[in-house]
Amino acid sequence: MTSSAMATILADRALAVVRAPEIPDPAALANALAKSGIRVVELTFTTPRVLDHLLAAATSEAVVGVGTVLTADQARSAVDVGAEFLVTPGIRAGVAEVGTDSGIPVIMGALTPTEVLVALDLGAAAVKIFPASAFGPGYFKDLHGPFPDVALIPSGGVNAGNAADFLARGAIAVSAGTDVIPPQAVLSGDWSEIASRAASFVQSLN
Repeated sequence: MTSSAMATILADRALAVVRAPEIPDPAALANALAKSGIRVVELTFTTPRVLDHLLAAATSEAVVGVGTVLTADQARSAVDVGAEFLVTPGIRAGVAEVGTDSGIPVIMGALTPTEVLVALDLGAAAVKIFPASAFGPGYFKDLHGPFPDVALIPSGGVNAGNAADFLARGAIAVSAGTDVIPPQAVLSGDWSEIASRAASFVQSLN
């Protein structure tokens, strides 16, 4: 059964990854992204007080989860405050176990075919290919050969100039990062700037 988070990612073909040293208004940020067409928002453990931000963002119109999850304890704490999905930068069996036990989808980071297989064996709902910029869109066509039914999501180096190419080569969705959500714009609360960037990114997918 597809979770609401995965269903929304599949529908929008994108999710937003927020990396900033502080988020002054998480709900306003999430709403700016959702209203511009990116309804799934990943906050990350690289942001201090991310669990507080997750609680605040839960009041928004977005589907909100947490990324850069490295440990089972982090995963449990995120689920406890309402994370709707978890994202790892690499293979993390403990995080996968928490996701399975909680019924929360885990998007697990991988790069090589072997890592993709391990992620699948651990029950990943989707596999985040990171860093996607290392091999580019063509790599997704290569992976799509042996893994035609695996949900692959590129992260790292994805922008409005190459996002459509990743999708055309087999990705089910793309990660919008600092090109769409500049840390300085987050810090200054420039939600209109972020909304404009998100809208342009969404338009580039077609």
